[in-house]
Amino acid sequence: MSIYVGNLSYEVTSDDLNEVFAEYGTVSRVQVPVDRETGRMRGFAFVEMASEAEEAAAIAALDGAEWMGRDLKVNKAKPRENNNKRPSGGGGGWGDNNRSSRRY
Repeated sequence: MSIYVGNLSYEVTSDDLNEVFAEYGTVSRVQVPVDRETGRMRGFAFVEMASEAEEAAAIAALDGAEWMGRDLKVNKAKPRENNNKRPSGGGGGWGDNNRSSRRY
């Protein structure tokens, strides 16, 4: 089970989320993505709970609730889509293999 938690304060930690969601059941895992360049939290997280009933209780209670000055967006996480737009298989060549016609 995985829950998307959005509109989070940039000060939130995984421990904070674990504490809040534990009120609704067993928290299996908390994932807080960070920006690669800045290392700063990205404003959303994913929480995995032990059962669908616990997940539903947490979503019902926390969606729209104010926490740390922000109105939370809490819902069932959607499966991650592959957004890799680069073609697979290497490539990136010049279009032909005749090196003698290339100018460097």
